[in-house]
Amino acid sequence: MTVKVVTDSTSDIPPEMARSLGITVVPLNVTFGTETFRDGVDISADQFYDRLISGSVTPTTSQPSPGDFLQVFDELGGDADAILAVHLSSKESGTYNSAVQAKDQSDVRCPIEVLDSEQFSMGLGMIVIAAAQAASDGGSLDEVVAVARGAMARSQCFALFDTLDYLQRGGRVGKAQALVGSILKIKPMIIIRDGRVHPLAKPRTFRKGVARLQEVARGFEPVESVCVLHSTTPDIAGELAEALRELLPEGSAPFVARFGPVLGTYTGPGAVGIGLLRAE
Repeated sequence: MTVKVVTDSTSDIPPEMARSLGITVVPLNVTFGTETFRDGVDISADQFYDRLISGSVTPTTSQPSPGDFLQVFDELGGDADAILAVHLSSKESGTYNSAVQAKDQSDVRCPIEVLDSEQFSMGLGMIVIAAAQAASDGGSLDEVVAVARGAMARSQCFALFDTLDYLQRGGRVGKAQALVGSILKIKPMIIIRDGRVHPLAKPRTFRKGVARLQEVARGFEPVESVCVLHSTTPDIAGELAEALRELLPEGSAPFVARFGPVLGTYTGPGAVGIGLLRAE
């Protein structure tokens, strides 16, 4: 049984990991003025953050079209027994709906299942990785979907921002609106719950925020997988990953990934986050 797994670029799965697991990543778009780039395809994270920090134009983002997904489904359907597509929260993006429309339009003979993860970044990434591992083990579509749904119930993603300004500018503050009043006095922390951004904590310094990230991660023990995310601070991410090694079984270690251009539009520079999968 060959089940192909599809996700979108907001999963922030490291490219080498996606390739090794056979995950197809459909890029969202980021636009600076009149220039539009496919996330991770036409613009790298380094290029994006350089432009975000030094430029005067605030970027915007947009989901893939149904046609983008249709092309992927048609290409994969030629030699797949089934396709599972797992995408970021439909409460904050039309990406899931584009994938559903493409499923309805596709002429491939194999079944296509589309899931709304109600997550972002490596909260989504952890679900997709679990599904891809089940697919690589020869699981049927029903089995792979069951693994994905099980991971959805155990996946967590939370982050520390150097500023909430980018999230506010992008109109994605949502339930975290309570943080805005003290935007200049705190280092805001958010968590994804029920597919939306919620406030988590209001540390006064970034150092205290990093310590709080560790506390929150430990509160989800036992865990089976941990990813530390960053936008522009790989050294801090590496140190945090090392500090969280104790959460995992012996022989396992957290891995480091990066907030890509689309999510970086809202996290801004200096952000650090954690995606984890609680043990069953």
